[in-house]
Amino acid sequence: MELYNLKHPEQVVSFSQAVRLGLGKDRGLFFPTSIPTLDDVDSLLALPFAQRSKKILGAWLADELGQDMVDSLVDNAFNFDLPLVQADDKRSCLELFHGPTLAFKDFGARFMAQCLNQLATDSKITILTATSGDTGAAVADAFYGLDKVQVVVLYPKGKISLLQEKMFTTLGDNIHTVAVASDFDACQDMVKQAFEDSDVRDGLHLNSANSINISRLLAQVCYYFEAVAQFKAQHDQDPVISVPSGNFGNLTAGLFAQAMGLPVKRFVAATNSNDTVPRYLEQGDWLPHATVATMSNAMDVSEPSNWPRVEAIVKAMGWSLSDISGVALNEDDTSAALKQLDQLGYLSEPHAAIAAQALSFVMDSDEKGIFLGTAHPAKFKDVVDVQLQRDIPLPPALEAVKDKPILSAELEADFAQLKRHLFDIL
Repeated sequence: MELYNLKHPEQVVSFSQAVRLGLGKDRGLFFPTSIPTLDDVDSLLALPFAQRSKKILGAWLADELGQDMVDSLVDNAFNFDLPLVQADDKRSCLELFHGPTLAFKDFGARFMAQCLNQLATDSKITILTATSGDTGAAVADAFYGLDKVQVVVLYPKGKISLLQEKMFTTLGDNIHTVAVASDFDACQDMVKQAFEDSDVRDGLHLNSANSINISRLLAQVCYYFEAVAQFKAQHDQDPVISVPSGNFGNLTAGLFAQAMGLPVKRFVAATNSNDTVPRYLEQGDWLPHATVATMSNAMDVSEPSNWPRVEAIVKAMGWSLSDISGVALNEDDTSAALKQLDQLGYLSEPHAAIAAQALSFVMDSDEKGIFLGTAHPAKFKDVVDVQLQRDIPLPPALEAVKDKPILSAELEADFAQLKRHLFDIL
């Protein structure tokens, strides 16, 4: 597999190099030189999830890693359920929160950890990543205790749920966490600055584990096939798929799946009040506003890093951005959507509720669709309890951390401070 830097196309790397580097020159994203297509997708959809995922990922990686290694990566990373659960007669939720940290990020983080473990050299690696909520927990769990990997997670102080925070800030050992006095975009920018600083990048052997790393996106391609496989077992039409969107890695993976041949009618990019992309799709102007805090905090992103990949896929496939529907919901709409799902008998959380409502807004009367459930409702217990006036129980993974002390350092949104901190602790 070959990939090139979207900012500097002359920089061409292998998958192994892209996984280890994370970002290319000048913070450029790596993008595949070609997107593989799959023969006989209907037969693929009939396979079990893990067996199908080996074929999907093999189409990307077997030429470089060998199919046996791809099979091993899948076996070690994808070992939990992902049911498609009907919410009403037109909408079903693909529940991606049955992994160890109760969020969809488990798929990408665990696959990336397995890749780095297989491809590791003698040099220690420092994973530096920013999270708006769920990435931190998934990455921390996936890499916790690995001898050759140190992990540093930046997150916006006071702007993620306490239970989200406890999932990754209470581990210690090789997991280091930093609460930044700003928003996610500032955290993300500090990560990008670190990759541009040769002292930090080379001295600490930096890598990033958020959705800018291509290994995570390829892993996420697999669950779109599973969504459609389960949907097609019940319906004879192609689904509309609504994706709760923050940094837009999830939608990128869905578009890769569609480019490989997955039958999807169209995608919906569902955001909260941080609506840069829906406005861009409607008006044609890229005009990020200041990030605002919402109850769907994992989507509080105004400058999504993965958007250049979305445009690159659309261009490569000869599609139009108008094929993607953009929908933004404000806080009142989010609250109403969450309550509506609850009245239907489906307990959800703000991010999935936004995707579900966006689906209702754009589907025609004869269409059916899927919305992604990206986190367990209990990860947003503080919001869900207030909105639905109930006391939802904690699953064991959250019960185990709720009383543990937070071990995070606290920094301003200042790269010089971060650089000093990194060399102090690593």
